[in-house]
Amino acid sequence: MFKRVHLIVMDSVGIGEAPDAEKFGDVGSDTLGHIAKEAGLTIPHLEQLGLGTIRPLDGVKNVADHDGYVTKLEEISVGKDTMTGHWEIMGLNIQKPFRVFPDGFPQELLQQIEEFSGRKIVCNKPYSGTAVIDDYGEHQMKTGDLIVYTSADPVLQIAAHEEIIPLEELYRICQYVRDITKDEPYMIGRIIARPYVG
Repeated sequence: MFKRVHLIVMDSVGIGEAPDAEKFGDVGSDTLGHIAKEAGLTIPHLEQLGLGTIRPLDGVKNVADHDGYVTKLEEISVGKDTMTGHWEIMGLNIQKPFRVFPDGFPQELLQQIEEFSGRKIVCNKPYSGTAVIDDYGEHQMKTGDLIVYTSADPVLQIAAHEEIIPLEELYRICQYVRDITKDEPYMIGRIIARPYVG
């Protein structure tokens, strides 16, 4: 029996498409395979741990006497987001998927957040964390509005400049949002505070 296990998750580093790839628009996905083919891989430590035993990859050796325990898994949970995958690795089978909001969050949710916080909301669409601050940061600093955005995952993120909205206030708002979105009708997996400076 092991006293300790070190689990390394390379999030979104896939090695071939899953059988249900079509359900998620992921047909042909193969992050490592595409990188190996287009740019080449030099990953001796992962080779020695046994990566090459999973399937052939250009430039990656199949080391027979590798140091790691290697397996190929297929998700049984409903969903493909980061949190669902990580929870399943730890033994939790998610059969009621968290919701994603590719067109932004419903107006009634935004209204609840505005009423609780006393602040307006800007953005409300999928965005990269750095790009959203580039595009809305100056506005947020002038107005004190909350930058609310999402991603492909079931996540609601709130960005605010630390000198405009103190951390304690941002965390209080995020805790409120967590409380009202963890169940139906929203079922949002994570609420993330994104304070920034500069």
